[in-house]
Amino acid sequence: MIKKSLLLLFLAITIGCKNSSEKETGAAMAQTEMSEELQESISRGAAIYNNFCSSCHLSNGEGITGVFPPLKGSDWFTEQRKKTISAVKNGINGPIEVNGEEYDNLMPSLGLTDKETADVLNYIFNSWGNKVEEPVTPEEVAAIEK
Repeated sequence: MIKKSLLLLFLAITIGCKNSSEKETGAAMAQTEMSEELQESISRGAAIYNNFCSSCHLSNGEGITGVFPPLKGSDWFTEQRKKTISAVKNGINGPIEVNGEEYDNLMPSLGLTDKETADVLNYIFNSWGNKVEEPVTPEEVAAIEK
């Protein structure tokens, strides 16, 4: 009787785990499909960042205090989404405050396409511990005017 009870308990646990695992796998697959496009954007953005941005903001995104603002852990990036997109798309001139530090320098327009702008922002938004939930799209960049 004990063996039969243990066998039934084992089967119930196994079946329950299998069903739970199948649900989790399905959800993970859906998430993976969504994130594959973002992952490709981030990969393209890394190359753009290394070519255009790292000379000022450094390869680790920490910037240079008082000169070039940090992108790593930047409150300005996470709280000023439209201004961030505009800065990358159109450049920026004049004072801004990032993480309590004032920066007053010129960042020229880099001449990137809307897709390249979205890619480099997706890279920055998902690097160095940054985590911005909503990916930037080329359409969102296109909607930002000078």
